[in-house]
Amino acid sequence: MAGMWSGLLFRVAKQWIAGESYEDALKRAQESSTRKVRGIINLLGEESTSTQEVEAATAEYIEVLNRLDAPKLQSCISVKPTQLGLSKDKAVYRYNLERIVSKANSLGIFVWVDMEGHEYTTETMDSYIEFRRKYDNIGIAIQSYLRRSGEDVIRILDVNGMIRLVKGAYNESPDIVYKKRSEINQNFSKLMRIIFERGKWFAIATHDEKLIKEAIMLSNAHPTVDDFEFEMLMGIRDKRKLELVDQGYRVSEYIPYGKGWWAYSKRRMTEHKSNIFLLARSLIGD
Repeated sequence: MAGMWSGLLFRVAKQWIAGESYEDALKRAQESSTRKVRGIINLLGEESTSTQEVEAATAEYIEVLNRLDAPKLQSCISVKPTQLGLSKDKAVYRYNLERIVSKANSLGIFVWVDMEGHEYTTETMDSYIEFRRKYDNIGIAIQSYLRRSGEDVIRILDVNGMIRLVKGAYNESPDIVYKKRSEINQNFSKLMRIIFERGKWFAIATHDEKLIKEAIMLSNAHPTVDDFEFEMLMGIRDKRKLELVDQGYRVSEYIPYGKGWWAYSKRRMTEHKSNIFLLARSLIGD
């Protein structure tokens, strides 16, 4: 019975999970590229504490970079700091991030650094600023539900960093994050305006139609912006992605894969009630 439920849940999760192997993710990235949608490949899993897990994740990302380079796919990768050892040792994390970013840089591939729970925000920010001064192919996710994000955005823009603006996916206390959807959206809009005013290359990662339209309005009002892209999750609002591509905007989709698909799916469904609706709507046609 447990196996049956696991199989059923995985079939549902496959709407927004490429599969359990990087071959599955690469296949999805190839399919997306035929529709002029770029891929952001991410190996699921976080809070790695064993040396073996950390090394395995780092080695796998390097292999994914090699595989992306072969057919010259218009895709990149996104890494989680704790996956590379941050919850184990800061020095280990920075060493592994250096291995990945350096390899990606030699291949001309971009690397996004995901933002995780608040206990890792400061080190993730500090290490990003350090790496940005050395590499041009690295960006960082900023969560609009974090109360500190306004200061972080300014700090990143001061070093000409690349921001992926997201809402936030972790269950945090009210003194750390905004809890109300209206407050999160309001801060997203505020940060987005700052980024359009000062940023040169960045990503607006949202499925919220109101925020998408606001980003389009801001792009029209700031023609000097070098480039920006819309980013959405795999399997969510696929029709809207193609509409944005047809309108001339660059669009990427976050393509997660790996054996940690259940924890990821559960968090995505519980972080915002609207995601459950979006998933259900996507299952029957966007």
